[in-house]
Amino acid sequence: MTVVAYVPDLMDRSKVQAAAPSVTLARTPGDLLALAGPGVTVVVDLSRPGVLETVGPLVAAGARVIGFGSHVDKDLLAAARAAGCDEVLARSAFFSRLDELLA
Repeated sequence: MTVVAYVPDLMDRSKVQAAAPSVTLARTPGDLLALAGPGVTVVVDLSRPGVLETVGPLVAAGARVIGFGSHVDKDLLAAARAAGCDEVLARSAFFSRLDELLA
């Protein structure tokens, strides 16, 4: 499985890299669009500016999009679902299921 991620936080990024050592890290949300396509799993930190706007185009490109964010930011999580994310998880749930999600 090809995994692409936009996870700017260093601690979060290291967890993603441990679960998917061959992950390609995007420098900006816009960079994800060039890396996404059918068969690609895209992981995004929904709390970062510009991420939510990329979800629709990523889904349209055929990517599987997994987003995570703060459990208290219910509006953001709902907006990510509405935008087409395949999985939307609270940060804690995302990291507890990370190996399963990226297997």
